[in-house]
Amino acid sequence: MAETLAAAHRHECEIKRSRFLAIALSLDSAADAPALLAGLDDPSASHCCWAWRFGQDYRSHDAGEPAGSAGRPILAAIDGQGVDRVLVAVLRWFGGIKLGVGGLVRAYGGTAAECLRNAPRTPLVDLVQAEVHCAFEHIDASHRLFAGHGAAIIDTDYLADGARFVIELPRNALDALALALRESSRGRTQWRVADDG
Repeated sequence: MAETLAAAHRHECEIKRSRFLAIALSLDSAADAPALLAGLDDPSASHCCWAWRFGQDYRSHDAGEPAGSAGRPILAAIDGQGVDRVLVAVLRWFGGIKLGVGGLVRAYGGTAAECLRNAPRTPLVDLVQAEVHCAFEHIDASHRLFAGHGAAIIDTDYLADGARFVIELPRNALDALALALRESSRGRTQWRVADDG
């Protein structure tokens, strides 16, 4: 099962008098990355190189280091540690000794990997939203079934013939909840997964 970070984590090391600080954060969406990065940049650092992955979306940036020597190794560390929905920035304070491209790859990638290796993790649960329509007499039973299947109610509308709920739940609980709702209402509860169109 894929994992993400349970909390932000930092790792600092010194390599040939240069100081490297990796900061790993979880991402709620790919759109959050620019704002998070803006908050991590330190004007006193020589470079703030970074990479992030959110599912199939990813970006990396060398921030003035030689092309491919920083951002891609950080992204490789994210992928190598098997985490998703993660952003890692590695700040460098230049210590006066050049590392060369190979040395930079090892320094940035290694610092990011060590940070992620020690970061607290949590399983990545694939959540999905569904819309449920039920008659008034089935509302209480639906509430109990939602709770029993790990579904959170996002929105509720009361209609002339009952209620419409928008719920969010783990994708792997969908079928069991749909079956339980069908059985409890004798097939009268309507159900639609939000991303099914």
